[in-house]
Amino acid sequence: MSDAFSFGGEIVWQPTPEYSQRAHLTAFMRQHGIGDFDELMRRSTTDVAWFTEAVLRYLDIRFYKPYTQVVDLSDGIQFPKWCVGGQMNIVHNCLDKRQASEERHKTAIRWEGEEGATRSLSYAELYQQVNKTANALRSLGLGKGDAIGLFMPMTPEIVVALLAIAKIGGVILPLFSGYGAGAIVSRLSDAGAKALFAADGTFRRGKEVEMKSIADEALAQTPTVRHMIVLKRTGREVAMQPGRDFWWSDLIDPQPDQAASEVTDAEDLLMLIYTSGTTGKPKGAVHTHCGFPVKAAQDMAFGTDVHSFDFAQDKSDTIYWMTDMGWMMGPWLVFGTLLLGATMLLYDGAPDYPTPGRLWQLTEQHRVTHLGVSPTLIRALIPHGDSHFESCNLSALRFFASTGEPWNPEPWKWLFERVGRSQRPIINYSGGTEISGGIVMGNPLLPLKPCAFSAPCPGMAADVLDEDGSPIRNAVGELVIKAPWIGMTRGFWQDKARYLDTYWNRWPNTWVHGDFAAIDSDGLWYILGRSDDTLKIAGKRLGPAEVESIMVAHPAVVEAAAIGVPDEIKGMALVVFAVLKPGARADSETGLEQVRAELRQRIIAEMGKPLAPKAILFVSDLPKTRNAKVMRRMIRAAYLGQDSGDTSSLVNPQAVEEIRKAK
Repeated sequence: MSDAFSFGGEIVWQPTPEYSQRAHLTAFMRQHGIGDFDELMRRSTTDVAWFTEAVLRYLDIRFYKPYTQVVDLSDGIQFPKWCVGGQMNIVHNCLDKRQASEERHKTAIRWEGEEGATRSLSYAELYQQVNKTANALRSLGLGKGDAIGLFMPMTPEIVVALLAIAKIGGVILPLFSGYGAGAIVSRLSDAGAKALFAADGTFRRGKEVEMKSIADEALAQTPTVRHMIVLKRTGREVAMQPGRDFWWSDLIDPQPDQAASEVTDAEDLLMLIYTSGTTGKPKGAVHTHCGFPVKAAQDMAFGTDVHSFDFAQDKSDTIYWMTDMGWMMGPWLVFGTLLLGATMLLYDGAPDYPTPGRLWQLTEQHRVTHLGVSPTLIRALIPHGDSHFESCNLSALRFFASTGEPWNPEPWKWLFERVGRSQRPIINYSGGTEISGGIVMGNPLLPLKPCAFSAPCPGMAADVLDEDGSPIRNAVGELVIKAPWIGMTRGFWQDKARYLDTYWNRWPNTWVHGDFAAIDSDGLWYILGRSDDTLKIAGKRLGPAEVESIMVAHPAVVEAAAIGVPDEIKGMALVVFAVLKPGARADSETGLEQVRAELRQRIIAEMGKPLAPKAILFVSDLPKTRNAKVMRRMIRAAYLGQDSGDTSSLVNPQAVEEIRKAK
C-alpha cells in the first residue's frame, strides 16, 4: 500500500511538568537510567526479557515460587512461555498482599446504578467478599481448571465473582450482558463450563431488562453447567430450579470471609475471552495469570498514568471506562486498577439516561480522574449541546481515554477543546482481546495531534508494512508486531491452526493484527479501521475513517459508516450510511436530498471525483457492539444481501435489518 497518507494535523497538546513529572513512565525510566522515550522503546523491544522483568518488579508482581526464566522462545515466537517455573495467583497480587497494610482501607470500587443507587467497597471489603464467594464455589465442588461464566450487569458482584473464580484457580469466562441464549450456549459449551453467575435482570433506560430467563434457556442446552448463582439486581420474580440455582445472598453471604488463594503456575489458564467475526464460531482467546493482568496494569500505568491512593493528600485516582465485563476492557479495568492500587468506578445503565448529562454527572459525583469513552458516544452527545458538561464540576478529571474504533477529527476536537478546554489529553488506545491491551497508545510524555496515538506501547515492537512486507511511513499499511509480549494470547482455545492462520501466516515471525495503520512524518500513529474493511476504489486505497470524517463534519450528521461494494467499472464503489441529527432537514424528502447532495459534494471536494459515492443512505442507527465499535463488515453483508454472521455481540441487531432494506 503506497497511497499518500493525508490524515493528521497540527500538534494540539504538549506535556506539561504537571503531567510528565508525575508520570509512571518518568519514574520507570529514572529507575533504569533511560534518558528518553525513544531509548525506552529501543530497549523494551530489543530486550524483551529485560523489559518484562522490569515491569513485573515495577508492578510488584509477587510469586509464591520464583520463575527461573522470564521467557522461553524454544517453541517459536508464536508460542512463548513466560515466567517459566514460577507459581503465583493474580488475586494474591490484586488483594491478598494489601491486607497487612493501610492499603486495605483504600476504596477499590465505587458503583452507581441507573436508578441512582450507590455503593462502595474498600480493598478489605472486596477481599472479604471475594473470599466468601471463593468458599461458596468450593462448596459446590468447583476448583482449579473449572470454567465459570459471568452473565451479569456491571455491579460490584461481577468483580467479586471474577476475582473469586481466579482465586480458586478456575477459568473466568466473561459474557456480554446483552447476549441472547444462543451466544451464551456457544461459549459455555466450547469452554466446557461447569457453572454460571447470572442476575435476575438489570435496568436500561428506565426499564427492567430480564436476564434470568435467557440464562435458563442457555443452560437447558448446556449440560456441562451444573450450578447457577443468581444476583438479585431488580428484585423481579424469576423461576429458580431447585438443586441447580442459588440466590447469591443465600449461598455466599453465610460463608467465612477468609479463604486461601490457589497456588497456580504463572502460565495456568486464567481466562477465556471470546471474540467473534462475521463468519465462523467465536474464538476463545487464551489468557494466563502472568499474562493479561500484567499487560493491563502496564498499559494503565504507562499510558493513562493511573496511580494508587495518596494518603498524604487523602485522594485516589479513579478510573471509569464505559464497558461491559464481556468485552476485554471490563477485565482490563478490574485487573489494571487493582494491581495499581487505585479505584474503579462501575456504572450499570445507559450513559445518557435520564439526561444526556449523565456521563458528566457521574464524573463529577465520583471525582473521576480518568474517563474512558468511545468516539460513538461522544458523537451522540454533541448534538445535545455544551450545557450538560458545563453545569458539572469536572475539576478532578485529568485524562480522557478512548478505544474501540477510529476517531473523526470533529468529535475528537469537541471533547478535547470544549469539554477538556484543550488542557486534558485524550489517551487514544488500540489493540485487542488477543493483545490484552494496546499495541499503540498515547501517554503523558509525548505530544498529541487530533485522533492520533503518540507511539506504540512500551515493549510492543510495532510497525506498519506495505503489501510487500516493507516498512512504510506517511502511507497506509498493515499494523504488525515483530516481537513477543507478555500479554499476547497463548492461542485460541482448542484451535491452534486458526490462531496461526489469523495472525502469523502472512509474513515470517510477524503478527499481522488486521488493522489499517499509518505513521506520519512527526512519528505519530493512526489506526484507520480493520484492514479487511479497506476500500480500493479506482485504484486508490483508503480507510473508511477518511470518508466517515468528511461525513460527520457536516452539521446534520451524527455518525457514518463507509463500505466498498463490487462495481463493474471501478472494481469497488463507495457506499456511505449516515445517521442524521434529530430534525436536521430530515422532515421532508426535499430536505434529505439536499443533505445527500451536500455530502456528496464534500466527499468529491476532499477525496476527488473518482471517489464519488455510489450511494448515500440514511438510517436511524448503525450496528455496533456495547463498546461502540461500528461493525462495517455486517453493514456490507446486509447491504449486499449476504449472511451477516454472528450478530449476538450487537446491542442493536435491528440496525442490520434496517440497512438490508435501505437500498
